Amino acid sequence: MGYFSNIYKGIKSLLTGMGVTGKYFLNSRKGAITQQYPDNRDTLKMFDRFRGEVIMPHDENNEHACTGCQKCEIACPNGTIEIIWDRGIDEATGKKKKKIDHFVYHLSMCTMCGLCIDACPTQAIVWGQNFENSVYDRTQLTRVLNKPGSKVRAGVED
Repeated sequence: MGYFSNIYKGIKSLLTGMGVTGKYFLNSRKGAITQQYPDNRDTLKMFDRFRGEVIMPHDENNEHACTGCQKCEIACPNGTIEIIWDRGIDEATGKKKKKIDHFVYHLSMCTMCGLCIDACPTQAIVWGQNFENSVYDRTQLTRVLNKPGSKVRAGVED
């Protein structure tokens, strides 16, 4: 009896799978799942949760939220982020304060784990939507995320 029930379950499973495939085949024009990538490059919108690369958003005044606390650098499991900083005199208080010179991101080493973004207390780095990163020279995958002449946004504290 167990032999015939196994055959019945196998055929039922096969027909269920073929039914799902047939439904997508017959209704392919209504809701296409496949993206026609090179052709729709101008209209392509990635999902909000897509992990393309790490970016540092700047506002219209060329200000960012990175304080140089290095929590993202410490949280990164393979050294993708490197923060080069120096102590400078704060204009408002006259005290020495940490100031970042370069926020270096090595995309070629990144595993897209997101630990750096989770560790950032000021949300200074976020996931970007760029996914076209094929290059012939690996050095082009090393990027400085803070723009030249940028500074920390007022009101952002460690």
